Amino acid sequence: MLRLLATIRKEWQLLLRDKTGLTLLFVMPVVLITVMALIQDAPFKDYQDVKFDILTVDNDHGRLGKYIREGLASGGQFNIIDTLDGHPVTEQQARELVNNGRYKISIIVPAGSTAAIVSNANRIVNDITQRMGMSVSLPVKKGADSLNVVIYFDPAAKKAFKGAIHQALDNFLTQVETDMLLNRIQQQLRRKDTTAVPNDTLPIRLQAVGLKEHATGNSRQLDVVSNSVQHNVPAWSIFAMFFIVIPIAGNMIREREDGSLLRMKLIPGSYLLILAGKMLFFVGICLLQFYLMMLVGIYAMPLLDLPRLVMGHDQGATLLVAGAIGLAATAYGILIGTLFKTPNQALNFGAISIVILSAIGGIWIPLEVMPANMQMIGRLSPLSWGLDAINDIYLRNGDIGYVWKNVLRLVLTGGVMLAVAGFVEKRRMN
Repeated sequence: MLRLLATIRKEWQLLLRDKTGLTLLFVMPVVLITVMALIQDAPFKDYQDVKFDILTVDNDHGRLGKYIREGLASGGQFNIIDTLDGHPVTEQQARELVNNGRYKISIIVPAGSTAAIVSNANRIVNDITQRMGMSVSLPVKKGADSLNVVIYFDPAAKKAFKGAIHQALDNFLTQVETDMLLNRIQQQLRRKDTTAVPNDTLPIRLQAVGLKEHATGNSRQLDVVSNSVQHNVPAWSIFAMFFIVIPIAGNMIREREDGSLLRMKLIPGSYLLILAGKMLFFVGICLLQFYLMMLVGIYAMPLLDLPRLVMGHDQGATLLVAGAIGLAATAYGILIGTLFKTPNQALNFGAISIVILSAIGGIWIPLEVMPANMQMIGRLSPLSWGLDAINDIYLRNGDIGYVWKNVLRLVLTGGVMLAVAGFVEKRRMN
């Protein structure tokens, strides 16, 4: 017990002696998660939350062009721009402006598109009325041309962005054509039923079955959206916790060089108590770091117009996961401090290895967007286990039953690293 208490006191004094290092240990993670949340805020937003300027060229001058402009404007997602410097935008001008990146999207409504839709609607109405035994023959254009509403995208636009906008416009065009078809059918039915009231709108409901999203969890399920704060605050907090490797490894090597480790070993008892003292002290520092970052996510991020961090319901599971991450990080620092003989070796290897483990472990970008082989490798990273467990609690409203496997992996990995460090140190003593 004397060794354990002496080790904790010694680590506390060493940390207090380096006030700059102590400040950086807490300030740098705050700066890191704030900067990363701000930078990645826009990419995490849904395209529906972003408003785009869209150049519109109406060569049709019919109802389709009018419906498209009014419909896109009413959706609130697009700023419709059909004139520049007081002159209507031309197709050539729109193509050049989008190509040089000044605008992201342009939509061209071809001439004759309204007539083509009306002709197609008339053809369908004629077919329906003939089948109903009615003598109706609406004018139909012979040899119908194949017309397309043309979309231009900025060549630098991402594929996901193009897909989302393309899908939204396609759905809107389908809705416009369907509305025009239903209007033609309504007109013919009114002509057939001459007793109908003139203002009868004859409502036709096309969609009998809708689509509604439901939560997958129980009644306590939180309405939490994965955004820049929900990803970056836990992810970079885990990254910062693993950087505890630097002071641990540096302290251990300095202890060997100045003889303080030898004096600690001369106190009667097991060397494991010295390791246990280091573990308790630095796991406590990691927990302090983690919850400081969470407070920044809850209270400071909204001040920067970022979403507020939501921590889930099971705070006991969060504490367990944070403790397991701190244990794995501290054990890694002890292993690095034991294996390497000089501070330069330990600090370089420790820092670079953490950056690599974080990159492949989904801290920088989600594992799901990586190639399959990299996903397999990334799932071996302790940082990935920690982030998965935190996401289970924060985003899936999970409890200990969700996270125990990842907690066990972190604890076992920490135990193996401590065993290796103890074995190496024992051989060195002999």
